[in-house]
Amino acid sequence: MILPDISHAIGGTPLVELSRVGQSLGLEGRILAKLDYLLPGFSKKDRAAKAIVEAARADGSLQPGQCVVELTSGNMGTGLAIVCGVLGHPFVAVMSAGNSVERARMMRALGAEVVIVPQADGGVPGQVSGADLALVEAEAQKITLEREAFRADQFGHPGNPAAHEAGTAPEIWEQSEGAVTAFCDFAGSGGTLGGAARFFARYEVKCYAVEPFGAEAIGGGPTHCPDHPIQGGGYLMSDLVHLRDVPLAGCLTVSGEDARAHARLLAQKEGIFGGYSAGANLAAAVTLLRGPERGGCVAIVICDSGLKYLSTDLWPG
Repeated sequence: MILPDISHAIGGTPLVELSRVGQSLGLEGRILAKLDYLLPGFSKKDRAAKAIVEAARADGSLQPGQCVVELTSGNMGTGLAIVCGVLGHPFVAVMSAGNSVERARMMRALGAEVVIVPQADGGVPGQVSGADLALVEAEAQKITLEREAFRADQFGHPGNPAAHEAGTAPEIWEQSEGAVTAFCDFAGSGGTLGGAARFFARYEVKCYAVEPFGAEAIGGGPTHCPDHPIQGGGYLMSDLVHLRDVPLAGCLTVSGEDARAHARLLAQKEGIFGGYSAGANLAAAVTLLRGPERGGCVAIVICDSGLKYLSTDLWPG
């Protein structure tokens, strides 16, 4: 089959059982990994980028040739760079200096204009806090007004969760032949978790939010440690639009150290080269199989590629 353009390759990623990880950790139950790091932009955000742009073009809020602007940790920006490039929209990505440099380089290579916003006072490279994100948001709003642009708004646009309610979750359910009993995901915008949870609720699949240890705004836990290495989420945002009225079974916390260790385990045992959030999702799934979901089947998403973290401490030199 020949596709008309690269955006038609977004979706339909493989689902792989992590049996080697399960055996090495002595787990009772199964972990299934949805390999969205194999999408064209190397992350799950390609799905939301495509859905948002297509919905905006359909309802007229995005006109032909109009500029698109969005704040990003790099993954949504990469997806938007691909989709906007194919459809003829200039794209401006606004990103914190705390994110890994690979992300900015990839977006520029795909034709995006990338604006890097300095971190808040005391910011640590490789760790993006809520304060850093607020600075990025302010700059994104400014550029949107100056360029008379369409703001993709991944934290608010309904196309984000819709992409996962109509795509990611049904794919997991069909590929697993209805075997999934639980799903967990590291919360950034909340789009993947919110959309998937709405679909999985029809089948009584329990869904859990994953947050960094010490930055537990969704679960109402401690928020004394907002700085962590798990890029793309954990911004201390307790009221995510995409998680409002979403049926969640609970929240799980993962330390940066555990996320790092499980990302490395995933690569070494399964040959799956994911990033920090993939490691966080795996660590959370392990916690579930050692606790409330013992003996069940937990699905996770491999959110992005480890290639986007080569300049960080995720991978040994």
